[in-house]
Amino acid sequence: MQDEEAVDSSDSMNVTDIVLQSSSPKLSHKQDYIFHGGRRHVRPYYFEFISHVNKRWTGKTIVDLFADEFKGRPRDYYVGAVKSGRIKVDGETVPVSYIVKSSQKITHFLHRLHEPPVMTDDVEILLKEPDVVTVCKPASIPVHPCGQYRKNTVVGILDAEHDLGPLFPIHRLDRLVSGLLIIARTAAKADFFRQQIEGGLVKKRYIAKVIGVFPEDEKVVDANINYNGSQGRSTAEDASSSGDDNKVKGKPACTKFTRIDTNGTHSLVLCEPVTGRTHQIRVHLQYTGHPIANDPLYLTQHVDDLETKIAKRIDAGERKLVSPEDYVYSSEDFSIDPMCTNCPKLIPQGYEEHDEALWLHCIRYSGTGWEYECPYPSWASL
Repeated sequence: MQDEEAVDSSDSMNVTDIVLQSSSPKLSHKQDYIFHGGRRHVRPYYFEFISHVNKRWTGKTIVDLFADEFKGRPRDYYVGAVKSGRIKVDGETVPVSYIVKSSQKITHFLHRLHEPPVMTDDVEILLKEPDVVTVCKPASIPVHPCGQYRKNTVVGILDAEHDLGPLFPIHRLDRLVSGLLIIARTAAKADFFRQQIEGGLVKKRYIAKVIGVFPEDEKVVDANINYNGSQGRSTAEDASSSGDDNKVKGKPACTKFTRIDTNGTHSLVLCEPVTGRTHQIRVHLQYTGHPIANDPLYLTQHVDDLETKIAKRIDAGERKLVSPEDYVYSSEDFSIDPMCTNCPKLIPQGYEEHDEALWLHCIRYSGTGWEYECPYPSWASL
């Protein structure tokens, strides 16, 4: 936790002298990125978060509000942020004892939480038309700004490296899933795609590399998907097995699977989801007894220990690539902020994930009068 001396020393920093990057029409620029240890990092930058006081917050002091609701920083940080004007209410600096009222606008100006790194694979443009662009999304990169990610996203990288923006993603791939991503370049084209998706007119195809010899005949899995947000994973339940005393949870989901090839140890499977639930293909493959071979989240308990180790692919050398201690502040990379709770480290505090390409890849989307495809990845060969 910061001491009071460190907090007070930051009061002299003039917030108005700091460039607020959220005011820029571009999401990202080439110079925003640092490549180190096989990862793409983002230079930390300043950002202003805006929120409005809700019913639960009403009646709290401004410091208590932040200390209770946003526990990622110590209370002393919020005391200093209020005193220095980095946290304001309705555009005004307030005392630390100020009690917030319903619907007031609160702004928090800060050295934005340092974005997690992603793999350095290029976002390859497959097709660029006046109103649509298709790309091959690498694994580990989110599609659009979400959570801790903003510039380290497909949309951010396309803006920085190809000057493509604004963009309108019309479907999403999970962060660890690779493959075809269709992005509209106009709002009208985005609406065209969304209407076809909502109308059930779009067919999707993925390929997956799974454990074992997948059945030769086409297999259709019709099992509800129940997503648990706190655990970050889904479970499947057969709707036909329910009775009066056994109510099925989750949402209806259906996926069609067809074996493409097998070598006796792994199988390459074509996956055609009829619906689009969270982790649907991954959990439906687990449901068949043939989970994706490098998916530690859904590998069954019966998988051999060696296979599990291959799936996780984590050893001391690989961990070093993403260790928070591996890369700290360099004067050539970014300016340190005395109030930032993450500086001088470039990687976010607590970041220990090891990213690799999940063996699930989107190869085709098609609808009425259109079709887009993506090449197979290197792991698709058996």
